[in-house]
Amino acid sequence: MTQPLDASRARPLEGGASFSLGNRLFRVVWMAAWLILARFTPPPLHGWRRLVLRAFGAQIGGGARVHASVSIWHPGNLDLGDQVLIGPGVRLYNQGRITVGPRTVISQRAHICASTHDVNDPHFQLQLRPITIGAQCWIAAEAFVGPGVTMHDRAVLAARGALFGDAEADGIYAGNPAALLKKRQLRAADPA
Repeated sequence: MTQPLDASRARPLEGGASFSLGNRLFRVVWMAAWLILARFTPPPLHGWRRLVLRAFGAQIGGGARVHASVSIWHPGNLDLGDQVLIGPGVRLYNQGRITVGPRTVISQRAHICASTHDVNDPHFQLQLRPITIGAQCWIAAEAFVGPGVTMHDRAVLAARGALFGDAEADGIYAGNPAALLKKRQLRAADPA
């Protein structure tokens, strides 16, 4: 298998391509495997999808739930903590590494994009910008997290929000571009 990319910048190859032929062939095999082995699996088969992702290089914590309709660009650039939920239709455009902390929820049709292009380069050369999402965060439905962003623990991005800068711990963000609305006021956990 090809190595995952986590450099801060993809390197132009012969002919201007950002990725090697081996990387592109790996992704073809990966997309075919996800389509055949996971895309049409019933919702409860999270364990099977974890197995498929791990077989292709993803680091997946225990109890993580990845829905069958999720789109993952390169599983080797994915690190999910324990009990993470990746909802239906989420797009993990992880040319750069995406790391998600434990017990974080990424809701349906959210888009996490870990790369951009150099606007000063006449060829718009690709730049990899890893994303780190902390523990117990929530990215709501159809939200966008942009390249290079860090969401600190327990941060929230509201539905359809677009986050282009870092989110502080316990912050609730909304809008496009997303702005801090307020801090979360967490209640004490119920005694067990």
